[in-house]
Amino acid sequence: MRSSKSIAITGVGCVCGAGKTVDSIWSSVLEGKSAVAPISQWDVAQWPVGIAAEVQPRELRTLVEDRRLQKMISRTDLFGLYAAGQAIQQSGVLTQREKLEAAAQAQFNDRSGVYAGCGGGTFRSAYEFFPLLTQAAGDMEIFGRDLETTVDPMWLLRQLPNNVVCHVGIRHGFRGTNACITNQCVGGALAVAEAAAALRTGEADRAVAVGHDAPIEPETVLHYHNLGLLAQDTLRPFDHARAGTVFGEGAAAVVLVTAAEAAACGAPVLGELLGSGCVTEATGIVELRPDGDGLARAIQLALQDGKISADEVGMVVAHGNGTPASDASEACALQRVFKGTPPPITSFKWAIGHSIAASATLDLALALKAINERVVPGIATLNELDPALHPLPVSSRPQPARSDIALLCSRGFGGMNVALVLRAGNSRS
Repeated sequence: MRSSKSIAITGVGCVCGAGKTVDSIWSSVLEGKSAVAPISQWDVAQWPVGIAAEVQPRELRTLVEDRRLQKMISRTDLFGLYAAGQAIQQSGVLTQREKLEAAAQAQFNDRSGVYAGCGGGTFRSAYEFFPLLTQAAGDMEIFGRDLETTVDPMWLLRQLPNNVVCHVGIRHGFRGTNACITNQCVGGALAVAEAAAALRTGEADRAVAVGHDAPIEPETVLHYHNLGLLAQDTLRPFDHARAGTVFGEGAAAVVLVTAAEAAACGAPVLGELLGSGCVTEATGIVELRPDGDGLARAIQLALQDGKISADEVGMVVAHGNGTPASDASEACALQRVFKGTPPPITSFKWAIGHSIAASATLDLALALKAINERVVPGIATLNELDPALHPLPVSSRPQPARSDIALLCSRGFGGMNVALVLRAGNSRS
């Protein structure tokens, strides 16, 4: 049963191809700028798809100051640690802790949790093995003999999926409840939902929730292309000419605290997490129900959890990944929940790419800006709404939000669907 505890959002941090702060990314979105560009991480001249929204190398070097740590963690971990650090600094929880006596600080740390959603294993994790596999030519005796001298002994530590959970805790002394969620595209959304649940049930007084991923690598691009999921030029959510998604990378994090904690630390409340819902369609790994049943049920659960009606929702941040089947079924779900009159709808993947496990937390960071400013940004790549999706209230231009409540949709392989509902920060304490 849902607790009545209010969950406040007091800190946000993010990084992606469009910038290293919420404000810089938000400005790009409002200006209609997309971070999608030619991939620079490898030679894409002979590759079937050569575009993505990358974090540029010059930005990578500035994300984590500790050079030794940079050698021990992966690209996606860099993103996650940076976003979490920015959110924690903004939240004011460290300043609050500094004012406490030693015993109270220890208890503070014990009541501080960390939750992370990540993409899990990638092909990049095996790159160090590839030259030796080629050299061994199938002879496992040679492979085993030369493994120790060929592969960096830090390989295992760099590939741990819970590196962000570990290092956020180590860096900030947070010793409380924690979890690492590897559930493809909905990992970040589930990290937020699980962190909020921990606060409501009394497991923690505050928690950092992070979503991070770095899916831009040759094999992943090739396999998504072979599945028919990637666009060749740009990502066009809900457009009649949409042809697929485009990869992005990065991370976003939020600091969630109980209302009592928010009042105690005096931090500005950026928003309130009202509710969440998660279901699976149980159809298959890549199959989607055309009627959007799974997403519709997730949204309804989130609304029930938040104790609000569909009519109270002022805007929707759609998953909007630009694939024909996903966009169409998402439109069906929204029409079903809102009985044919959805509030203004937008999506951010056209601007920052689809960052898989980080996508929902990046959407959440931007949704907070949107709902606080009461503006629903346009989808700049939308030229003509798919006639089959009419009357869906999406636009290439900004629209006013109907209220101070936003609905966020996240979807993933395996029929996973997660919905989050949030309220603007200046609505109520």
